Amino acid sequence: MNAPNAIPTPPATSTSSSSGKPVSTGALAGGSPLSDEQQYIQHLKAQLRQSQSMATLGELTSTATHEFNNVLMTIINYARLGIRNRDDASRDKALGKILEASERASKITGTILAQARNRSESFEPTDLGGLILDTLVLLEREMNKYRVSVTTEIEPGVAKAVVSGNQIQRVLLNLLINARQAIGECGNLLIRLANSEDPQWVELVVRDSGSGIPAETLPQIFDPFFSTKVGPDESGKGGTGLGLAACKEIIDAHRGKIRVESTVGVGTAFTIRLPRA
Repeated sequence: MNAPNAIPTPPATSTSSSSGKPVSTGALAGGSPLSDEQQYIQHLKAQLRQSQSMATLGELTSTATHEFNNVLMTIINYARLGIRNRDDASRDKALGKILEASERASKITGTILAQARNRSESFEPTDLGGLILDTLVLLEREMNKYRVSVTTEIEPGVAKAVVSGNQIQRVLLNLLINARQAIGECGNLLIRLANSEDPQWVELVVRDSGSGIPAETLPQIFDPFFSTKVGPDESGKGGTGLGLAACKEIIDAHRGKIRVESTVGVGTAFTIRLPRA
């Protein structure tokens, strides 16, 4: 049995590099072996990443459940309308609405299945435009509830990026939820995807018309456990101080770049550059 204050030493773990190949965490970049404490810290970080992944999947599932329930009620109500009204016009309208709702239900379940099992955690050429649209399907109800107008600008012919689709979707979810919270109600959210002027990058921008971040706070926003929020909002999201720290860690692991620009009372823009396929 370990002594009460002993630090258990986990086995050496591995993570994926930007090429998708495992990289041992048992030694530093220069070849020096890691101490027991350093290995333990890396082990804990890996566990935290896994917990964050599961929490994101849980949040996606919760959001999708609400969305799917709304779709189901639409189908039920129009089916009843079609049964009650036997004229062709009413039935055509009911069947049209049922078809529309069913197609939306298919998109919701497809997005969840992709997050849960279809997208690989390895780094591979990925269509970021499709990833953006999938993510917005899950957040549509929330954006509508708070009357946030969402604009997407996806450049025609934008290149694929070498990324883990699951991990970049987590970044997108964090940034979009943060933007919605910063806006409050009745604001604008822009998502732009384009080839960067530098041919090695694809550039993703998330810009909101929210409250903005004070200049003295801006350098700290990627620090773990730093948060400008007092706790989760009424939707149960945010306030842990881990969201943006996780975003930066994911982008760094992709050998990408993330920067933020913000003006109090005007809004905030996050710009992400990811390696082009």
